[in-house]
Amino acid sequence: MRQRSQKTMRTLRQQIHITHYPSDVAGQPIDVPGASPSGYAEYGARVPRAGHPDNIYAPFRNELDWKVTRWAKLRGPSSTAVSELLEIPGVQEKLELSFKNVRELNKVVDALPTTRPKFVRDEIVVAEEAFDVYMRDVVECLKALFGDAEFARYLVFLPERHYADADRTMRLYYDMHTGKWWWAVQKAVEAKTPGATIMPIIISSDKTQVTLFRNKTAYPVYLTIGNLPKEIRGCPSQCGQILIVYLPTSKLDHITNKAARRCTLANLFHACMERVLEPLKTLGTDRILMTSGDGITRRIHPIFAAYIGDYPEQLLVTGVKMGLCAVCLVPHDELGDFDATYPRRDIHDARTVLAMADGPGPPSDFANACRTRGMKPIYHPFWMDLPYSNIFLSITPDILHQVLQGFVKHVVAWIKTACNAAEIDARCRRLPPNHNVQLFLKGITPLSRLTGKEHADICRILLGIVIDLPLPDNVPSAPLMRAVQAMLDFVYLAQYPIHSDDSLRALEDALRRFHENKHVFVEMGVRQDFNIPKLHYCSKHWRQQVEYFGTANNFNTEFTERLHIDFAKDAYRATNKKNEYPQMTLWLERKEKVLRHERYINWELTGRPPVSTLNPIHRHRVSHIKMPKHPSTKGQVSFERLGTRYGATQFRECLAQFIVQHKNPQARPAAIREQAALQLILFHKVPVYHKARFWERDFPLYRHASDDYDVVHARLARYSTHGNETAPGRFDTALINDGSGGAVSVQGYRVGRVRVVFSIPQREMRSLFTADEIPSVPEHLAYIEWFTPFRQPDANHASIIPLSHIRRSIHLLPRYGSQAPRTWTSAKVLDQCPHFYANSFGDRHMYGILF
Repeated sequence: MRQRSQKTMRTLRQQIHITHYPSDVAGQPIDVPGASPSGYAEYGARVPRAGHPDNIYAPFRNELDWKVTRWAKLRGPSSTAVSELLEIPGVQEKLELSFKNVRELNKVVDALPTTRPKFVRDEIVVAEEAFDVYMRDVVECLKALFGDAEFARYLVFLPERHYADADRTMRLYYDMHTGKWWWAVQKAVEAKTPGATIMPIIISSDKTQVTLFRNKTAYPVYLTIGNLPKEIRGCPSQCGQILIVYLPTSKLDHITNKAARRCTLANLFHACMERVLEPLKTLGTDRILMTSGDGITRRIHPIFAAYIGDYPEQLLVTGVKMGLCAVCLVPHDELGDFDATYPRRDIHDARTVLAMADGPGPPSDFANACRTRGMKPIYHPFWMDLPYSNIFLSITPDILHQVLQGFVKHVVAWIKTACNAAEIDARCRRLPPNHNVQLFLKGITPLSRLTGKEHADICRILLGIVIDLPLPDNVPSAPLMRAVQAMLDFVYLAQYPIHSDDSLRALEDALRRFHENKHVFVEMGVRQDFNIPKLHYCSKHWRQQVEYFGTANNFNTEFTERLHIDFAKDAYRATNKKNEYPQMTLWLERKEKVLRHERYINWELTGRPPVSTLNPIHRHRVSHIKMPKHPSTKGQVSFERLGTRYGATQFRECLAQFIVQHKNPQARPAAIREQAALQLILFHKVPVYHKARFWERDFPLYRHASDDYDVVHARLARYSTHGNETAPGRFDTALINDGSGGAVSVQGYRVGRVRVVFSIPQREMRSLFTADEIPSVPEHLAYIEWFTPFRQPDANHASIIPLSHIRRSIHLLPRYGSQAPRTWTSAKVLDQCPHFYANSFGDRHMYGILF
């Protein structure tokens, strides 16, 4: 497993080889006589300038006028607060604003060109009851995304096959256009209408609360296109997602029969979605001309590709009954069987059965046919007539709900239920600190209603908690450790932003190892079966869906949860809480106008952005360091204080050895020690830094918000003015390159504890080095207290090294034994515990390194 993992990681770092779709006409531009300007030029031509053609801030009077408007619309102040500010005597006059109140400000914003369609109110009748739906024209939404000038340089028009080797035997999966689905659909469409450009439609939805009390909810539906890179689709500030409809949130409490109520709610959802997506029924086959932001027109086939949602949403969309798989025909009682293989649900059979709702037969025949297939009797689901689409194929993998809030949540709950809560929490409280690890100093057993991030944080420390953990009834602990490690392997592999055939095999191997050891939870008495739909999806469908649509971070519901803040929660707070949807939609339209105008002004000020690529798979950089501009201490720190307070007890000796070794790189260790004893050091103080920041560039795609940078701390305890300790001293451990370490595996690396980060004073350089040697002396150095090497013993206890030799911080897991010593503390465990495990799950970069 270790060798295959190293091969997997090296494969993901190699130069890619691309096979383009074999067609001379597919995805190609077409000539449109008399084409009008596009992108920012077209937008600028529609901006009302009121006789001032050179005013780039128009229709605003000047830059200040514009920035006050931008603040008022994007920074969250209520309309009442803005009005009160403008009513303060002299504010409007002294700032020379063109508006005196919010009403006048809104008139100026409303005059801005419309780039995204307005919302309209429609009425949907289901079960003889009318519901208001606020929706947008889906075709205009697609045109807005495709024609956005900011996106023009990033759009993808054709599928590709990516390989890690020149022989094209190791397939790579990354963005949506590298998967099998786009290639297959392109081939099918080209067979009927050559010269097509596929526009994969990605839809996500989820009901969300917009108030803390009163249980007020909103039901937004978002749309984006697979032509945009996932970096844009997953970043709210890029505006690559567009809200297309607010669905009704009625609970239909007047329907007393629960089954009838659920059926009516499902029919309401599908009736609304069918109304919104109606144009896609014909455009998928008939095509439509669309112009991108660079003015180039293509024949576009918008085709529904993927639906993003949690498990209840997946069942609602597909029409499958609760407790079953939304993708395949596996019975509920076999969901936990890893070796059970059942065919995918047949879209043609589903359409035939659901068409019986309009047939001449009795309703009971329709209901019975649906029941035998594990489906709900839905009247005309929205995907019924969408061309080239398969709703059972469109259910995408989801890191947040299927992995973190599904797989991980269950396993953590089982461990907390079966094992000694006091011992689990005691181990949590005695873990050493690390930049990437959240310390649960009160333990994890008291926690409830954990978020996805909290489950991800628990994953970083879970293996260290269960190692040697006593189990009830003397159940052997080895299967639990193997099951937890296998689960964590899957969790980390599932989040890879690039996959290869090899890494997908490793992912399946991790799942197999979990299923081979899951019996331990039955033996501990916390489970009787594993018939869990989310676990089944991970086990049977994750790999296939990655091969079809690209990696899972293309479709994480975490994006949807984040969009709720902008499109639902903030929008609702901006209303007067009465008849809120007209106010929410108007607020959103104005915000979109201001954001678009801001980009236009930036374009006018800076010119056209340079053509580049967002796809960082082509970039291979090494890690780099960012240090504070000034030392952390007010004055320089003496060697004596470094020894007594920082723990650098051999600082002078190590500094002398560093100086000798730098002057004589080929010298043997014994010779270095002999010459170091004679090395004269005329100074006794150095400037000290209390932290160093590292960026990982070797594998730039393998990143997340919490993994963008890494920090190593080496600082003393902090005290209040009354002498009370406010923060304990912290000296982090780090993974250090001995000069032969590569991108993957522990070979060439050692673990050390960083005691001091410092610089040699510039004025002392000439007393230590010649003029030719000074330029090569590293600016920042680190005093390292070494741990035992990974594979062989070493008598060397401490050294001074260039700071650049530190790869990144590493989290160590104490070897507790059967019970964590209660005298140990998190702040001092690195001094108290004699043995540690290197934590490969401390962060996702470290998981890609430690093998």
